[in-house]
Amino acid sequence: MFNSRQFWLFFMLFIPVYGLFAMWRRRTAMLVFVVLVSLFFYYKSSGLYVLLLVARALFDYYIVRIMDDNPNPRCRKALLLLSLISSVGVLAYFKYTNFFALNLSEIVGGNFQPLDIVLPVGISFYSFQSISYVVDVYKRRTKRAGSLLDYLFYLSFFPYVAAGPIVRAASFLSQIRRHKKITDKMVFSGLWLVMTGLVKKAVVADYLAQYNDLVFSMPAGYSGFECMMGVLGYSIQIFCDFSGYSDIAIGIARIMGFDLGINFRSPYKSLNVTEFWHRWHISLSTWLRDYVYIPLGGNRKGSLRTYINLMATMLIGGIWHGAGWNFVIWGGLHGSGLIAHKIYCSHYHGRNVSAKFLPWLLTFAFVTFLWIFFRAENLNGAMMILDNIFTDFRPDMVLPFVQTRIGWVAVCFLSLVAILVPVKFYSFLESEFIASRLWIKIIVFICVVQLVLEFSSSDISPFIYFQF
Repeated sequence: MFNSRQFWLFFMLFIPVYGLFAMWRRRTAMLVFVVLVSLFFYYKSSGLYVLLLVARALFDYYIVRIMDDNPNPRCRKALLLLSLISSVGVLAYFKYTNFFALNLSEIVGGNFQPLDIVLPVGISFYSFQSISYVVDVYKRRTKRAGSLLDYLFYLSFFPYVAAGPIVRAASFLSQIRRHKKITDKMVFSGLWLVMTGLVKKAVVADYLAQYNDLVFSMPAGYSGFECMMGVLGYSIQIFCDFSGYSDIAIGIARIMGFDLGINFRSPYKSLNVTEFWHRWHISLSTWLRDYVYIPLGGNRKGSLRTYINLMATMLIGGIWHGAGWNFVIWGGLHGSGLIAHKIYCSHYHGRNVSAKFLPWLLTFAFVTFLWIFFRAENLNGAMMILDNIFTDFRPDMVLPFVQTRIGWVAVCFLSLVAILVPVKFYSFLESEFIASRLWIKIIVFICVVQLVLEFSSSDISPFIYFQF
C-alpha cells in the first residue's frame, strides 16, 4: 500500500533501475521490467489472483486482434459481446455471487451460507479498463495495442492497478512507446502530488477515521449530533482518502514520465449534483457517461428517456462500488438528484443565481448525507444513523463534544477550509515548490515525512477504494 514503509522501500529500489532504462532509452527492457514489478506488486496484494489479471490481458489482447482484423461486422460484434460477457461475468462472479444468492435465498426462504469467494484487489478497475479498450477498438476510436507486452503494461501498471484511476487505452497506449524525456519539472511535480496525497491519507483521513469508525460501527451508542459529526468527518475522510490515493498514483506515474490526467477537481465546491459528478472520481464518472449513459441513448431521446438513462447509469455506478442494497440506494439517490437538477434547469434555464452559498450548501449537505449509505455496514445501520440525527439531535452535546475531541474538530475544520481554498492557491504552491532550490525541496520533503510519521499509527490503514 502506498502509505506503508514497505512500499516506499520497494519504490526506492525500483526507481533508480527504471531511471537507467529511461536514460539509456531501452524501451522494451523498461516495459518488461515495469510489467514484472507490477505483477509482483499485484501478487503481494492479491496472491495467485495475479494469474487472473494475466489471463484477462491475454484474452483481451488476442480477441481484439482477431476482431480488429475481421472485416465481417457480425463476427466483430460477436467477438465484442464475447469479450464483454467475459469481463462482466468474471467481475459479477467475484463481486456479486453472494449478494444475489443471499437475496434469492431470502425470497424463497432458504438458509443461505455465503460462499468462500475472495474479491481480488482492483478487479473492478482493471475490468472497466478492459471493457473500455475492447469497445474503443471495436468502434475505431483507438488503435489496438502494438504488442502483448504493451497491453499487459497498460492493464497491470502498478500505480493504478489496485484502485485506479481508470485510465483509457487511447490516452495511455500512445505514451508507452513514445520516447519522452523525463524532465525535472515532471519529477518534482510528481513528488509534490505524492507528498500531497500522503498528507491527505495519513494525516487527515486516517486521523478522522478513528472517530468516524466508532460512529458507524455502533450508531446506537451516539446522539444525533455525534452521528452528524461522524457523517461530516466521513465526508472529508473519503475525499482525502481517495483523492490522496489518486494524487499518489498520478504523482508516481508522472515521476516515471506518464500522464494519468486528473481524477478529482475540487468536488466539494460544486453548486449542484451534476457539477459534483463532473468533479468527483472523474475517471469513473466519464467512464459511466461514455460506456453506459451514451450507449443507452443519453439525452438524445427526450426528457423521460434521459431521466431513465441517468437513473440506470447511477444505479450501475452504485452497484459497481459494492454488492449491497445500501450502494444501490446511494446510486439511486444520486440519480434522483441528477434528475431533479435536470428538471430544475429545464424550467429555470438562463436564470442566474447571484448567491452561490445556498446552492453550495444544499449540494454539500446532499452529498454528505448520502455518504451515510455508502459507509454504513448495512442498510439498518444507515437508517439508524439517520433516525438519530433527526430524532435525537441534542444540541447540548455540542460543547462537551468539542471539549472532548478538540483535536478531531480542529483537523475536521481545517480540512474543510483547505478543501474550499481556491485551486489557484495550490497551483501557486506547487509551482513555487518546483521552482525552489534543492535544499528547500529537501526541507519540505523531510517536514512532510515527519508529519506523516507523527500522525500514522502502527497499523497501516488500507485505502477505502481498495475494497471496490
